Amino acid sequence: MDDPRSWLILHRAPGIGVRTLLQLLERVGPPETLLAADPGRLAECGLGQDSVSYLRSPDQAVLDRDIAWLEQPGNRLITLYSSDYPPLLRDLPDPPPMLYVCGDPDLLHLPQLAMVGSRRPTPGGQKTAREFSKHLAARGLIITSGLADGIDGAAHRGALEGGKTVAVMGTGVDRIYPANNRELAHAIVDAGGALVSELPLGSPPLPGNFPRRNRIISGLSLGVLVVEAALRSGSLITARLAAEQGREVFAIPGSIHNPMARGCHDLIRNGAKLVESAQDIVEELAPLLGLMVADDSMPSAGAGVGAPKVDGDYGQLLDDMGFDPISVDELVQRSGRKVEEVSSMLLLLELEGHVSSAPGGFYCRIR
Repeated sequence: MDDPRSWLILHRAPGIGVRTLLQLLERVGPPETLLAADPGRLAECGLGQDSVSYLRSPDQAVLDRDIAWLEQPGNRLITLYSSDYPPLLRDLPDPPPMLYVCGDPDLLHLPQLAMVGSRRPTPGGQKTAREFSKHLAARGLIITSGLADGIDGAAHRGALEGGKTVAVMGTGVDRIYPANNRELAHAIVDAGGALVSELPLGSPPLPGNFPRRNRIISGLSLGVLVVEAALRSGSLITARLAAEQGREVFAIPGSIHNPMARGCHDLIRNGAKLVESAQDIVEELAPLLGLMVADDSMPSAGAGVGAPKVDGDYGQLLDDMGFDPISVDELVQRSGRKVEEVSSMLLLLELEGHVSSAPGGFYCRIR
């Protein structure tokens, strides 16, 4: 049985990253053997003096805090040698040697779909992510994302409405980032989901942590769905990693005028599967799951689920808007109405949930 204390010492040692630790485990042996190894042997494996010294005399106060966290209900440390280590992750060329889990670790063995996208999506993109996530979670898929603002948060929230979700973090699992998602993180755990990180407890949100996190998001999943992403986006890193890992890559197309759709278009251009409805994903993953049949009630990217039809002048104004962001001035020109009338109608449509204001004084129709 794994000794968590030995793993924690290795994880805290300076100069021992993922690849170095994997090499040490392969060349020297399990953590207990590593800690007992002759310093000369460790030096031969490339460890510096600081690393060797720490292994001989670790910070006991920090180690005690880590152990205290593990002793709390719902907290787990899953190591590469554990029988419950996620099998899909184990196949990666650089699997995380250990995972800190707050919540239900069994979810990591269930079929997962990763959903990622822009931190600043359009209202329509956010709504699409939430609806897709809700319906796919209700069909039995665990929705996995990165707990970031925007599409990540929408995916987690939608999954909570339909099933379970896993948040893979770029910080220590005890340090919620961004802070405004703290309530969401607690809701995920309370609903039977899980927070997961390979980083030591207390790790801050350093830029280099997030690409590492992305390989776990894609590595845990059967496929990755990208919902709105700019051409230079961390979401595209996740999609690229997914393709390299042999996972399915899905992308939802958008307006050619929406810069947040260009990343998705680039993915589709390079072989990602174009998705117009959640059923497209179900059908693509069905051979891997051995379940799920056609369901006409599943949402599409172009229409809300059960959204009431708007008739009369208000319905005409929605038709005049189209589905791209539009300014009041342009809508006045399209509709032939006065500014005061258009502004008043937009206010009512926004209150009723049919449109949403966007940055720059634009309005978006919520699809």
